[in-house]
Amino acid sequence: MYEAMDYEERVVWITGASSGIGEALALRMAERGARLVLSARNQAELERVASACDHKGATGTFVLTLDIADHAALKGKADQVLEHFGHIDFLLNNAGVSQRSFCIDTAFTVYEQMFNINVLGQIALTQAVLPAMVNRGEGHIAVTASVAGKVGAPQRTGYCAAKHAVMGFFDALRTEVASDGIRVTTITPGFIRTNVAVNALNSAGEPTGKEDPHIADGMDVGECAQAIMEGFASGLPEIAVGSGFEMDLVKSRQEDPIGTFQLLASLAAQLREAQQSLS
Repeated sequence: MYEAMDYEERVVWITGASSGIGEALALRMAERGARLVLSARNQAELERVASACDHKGATGTFVLTLDIADHAALKGKADQVLEHFGHIDFLLNNAGVSQRSFCIDTAFTVYEQMFNINVLGQIALTQAVLPAMVNRGEGHIAVTASVAGKVGAPQRTGYCAAKHAVMGFFDALRTEVASDGIRVTTITPGFIRTNVAVNALNSAGEPTGKEDPHIADGMDVGECAQAIMEGFASGLPEIAVGSGFEMDLVKSRQEDPIGTFQLLASLAAQLREAQQSLS
C-alpha cells in the first residue's frame, strides 16, 4: 500500500524509546542513517540508547524526555522537535503500559491510567505532530498496538479496551489523512521478550514486578524490530508480529468466536484458581 521509506537523514520520533520495542526500532533506524528523537520518562536510559544509536550510524539524536500521560505538555514537546530538526518525517507512538488484574479487583484509577497512557497520550501527540506533516504533504505515523487490540484476554480488561481503542482511532485516521500524503501504520505484536509484564499494573495501579512465562518465551525483541522494519519496507498498513499461539487467536476469533471465547474463559478460570491458591 505504501512505498518504502528511505530513512537516511529522515527525522524519526520514537516514544517509549528507553527499552523494549522502542529501543530495538531506534537501533534499526539508526543503522539506516535516520535522525532520531528519543522520548520516554527515563533520561539516563534514553542517553544510553542515544549513545548506542550514534554508534550504529544515526545522523543525529535528540533526547527529549516526556510523560505521555501529560497531555497538555505534548504540543510543547512537538514544538521543541520542530525547532530542533525543522520537521518530523515519522512519528512512532510506542509508549504504553499493560495490566494484570481481574476487573472485579481493579481500582477504577487503573482504567484511567490505561486510557491516559495508551490511548489519549497517543492521540494528543499525534494531533500535535499532524498539522506540520499535512502542511508538508508527507509523513508517516505508526502506533504500537497489540494482539490485545484484536482479542479480549483475561486480566487485561483495561489493556484490551485501550488497545482496541488505539486500533480504531488509527484505522480511522488512516482514512482521513491518506489524501494528505500521510501514511498510518498499526503494529500488533504478540508475546515479545520485553519488560512489559514486569511493568504491567496490578489491581492497585502498581507495577507487578513479575515476569509472564508467555512473554519470557516470546519472540526476541530484535527479531520483532526486524519484522516491523520489513513491514514498513513492504508498505503494510498493519503489521502483525509474533511467533506464538497468540497470533492464531486473531484468526480464530474471526473464524470460531465461540470456541475462542471458551478457550480464553478456561484460561481465566485457571488464572483465578491460581490466584485464590496464593491468597
